[in-house]
Amino acid sequence: MTSKGNKGLKLYERAKQIIPGGNMLLSKRPEMFLPGKWPSYFSKAKGCKVWDMEGNEYTDMSVMGVGTNILGYGNSEVDEAVKEVVANGNMSTFNCPEEVYLAEKLVQMHPWADMARFARSGGEANAIAVRIARAATGKDNIAVCGYHGWHDWYLAANLEEDSTLDRHLLPGLNPAGVPKNLKRTIFPFEYDKFEQLESIVRSHDIGVIKMEVVRNFEPSDGFLGQVRKLATDNGIVLIFDECTSGFRETFGGIHKKYEVEPDIAVFGKALGNGYGITGLIGRRAVMEAAQTTFISSTFWSERIGPAAALKTLEIMERTESWSIITTAGLLVRKGLQKVATNHGLTINISGIPALTSFSFNGSNAMAYKTLITQEMLKKGYLAGTSIYLCTDHSADVISRFLESIEPIFELIAQCEDGVDVNSLLDGPLCHSGFSRLN
Repeated sequence: MTSKGNKGLKLYERAKQIIPGGNMLLSKRPEMFLPGKWPSYFSKAKGCKVWDMEGNEYTDMSVMGVGTNILGYGNSEVDEAVKEVVANGNMSTFNCPEEVYLAEKLVQMHPWADMARFARSGGEANAIAVRIARAATGKDNIAVCGYHGWHDWYLAANLEEDSTLDRHLLPGLNPAGVPKNLKRTIFPFEYDKFEQLESIVRSHDIGVIKMEVVRNFEPSDGFLGQVRKLATDNGIVLIFDECTSGFRETFGGIHKKYEVEPDIAVFGKALGNGYGITGLIGRRAVMEAAQTTFISSTFWSERIGPAAALKTLEIMERTESWSIITTAGLLVRKGLQKVATNHGLTINISGIPALTSFSFNGSNAMAYKTLITQEMLKKGYLAGTSIYLCTDHSADVISRFLESIEPIFELIAQCEDGVDVNSLLDGPLCHSGFSRLN
């Protein structure tokens, strides 16, 4: 086997000279995984496997394209559907019919919804949802819970205090460049803390409540219903951001599991199984407000994204992919807990099963995460403390992964007994947020 990562490491050094930040997505920066050692770039991806630029093969037990590929990398049916539309032309002066078919499909899947709009990234789709909701209510102020992208409307929360959003996935988000007059338009609340939200609504003339349905843990009984009632009683548009949670436990939005319907739902990531397509659906009375403002972009009209989404939805429905990945996630969780218990370790498992994360208590948590990534990379795995499952993560793949990670848990147990974890690391700690990457 060739020396792992040399070409990728050299290319990343070049990239940092000509691309601010080194790449396009914070969550894919090598420093977030294994600074100075992460292969950084891929030459091929198929199923749950990724090959680096030297051709070294890895099993992806990490974030699977940051949650984009429920059906695995390079799904042949989706790829064939894309090849067919490429052969017939991706863009023209006319509109692509696939956007109509996709809108009809998403509305049919969610009987509360009447209309749809599409974009090509999650941040765009969330910004569209916010624009429509503000237009519908005539109010600027938003109560927000969770992570919703990079746009001005969201980062404005950190104008008040730059740590305001720290509890919403990524700490240290810098609002530099965000207009100061957006200050005090975004009011974050903690998940499952209804009293916080209720107080914000009473105090700040809120027109929109925007939240993830679930991320790290499930809601307490009645929480989502209370949010729905609060929005209805106060003429507030309720937006569920399902960019991450969508299609993981149901065929559609995870809000279907909890039987609470929003006014707008936003979908991204897995909708096109690796191809750029995101969208939002909503009630007619709210969505038609889009006609009172300007929302438009040339490449939202290209054909690949909708074609990929239609085929992805067809396969998901036929295979019940959400059930497959949930079962796989439960298997991973059970296995990790067993490995931890075998070595006298306590781990905190969070997230829905198909998006399982785990963590260690104490000041060495990031060092342990770095150690796992470092040692698993040597064994041919992309791994850390987040495991996003796809339909190619078979029971056999999961079993081999658990066998490979157990000796590393044994090392961590030794560190808990006095071994210096830093003596086991080949480089610096992985980063945990935005601020350390500046």
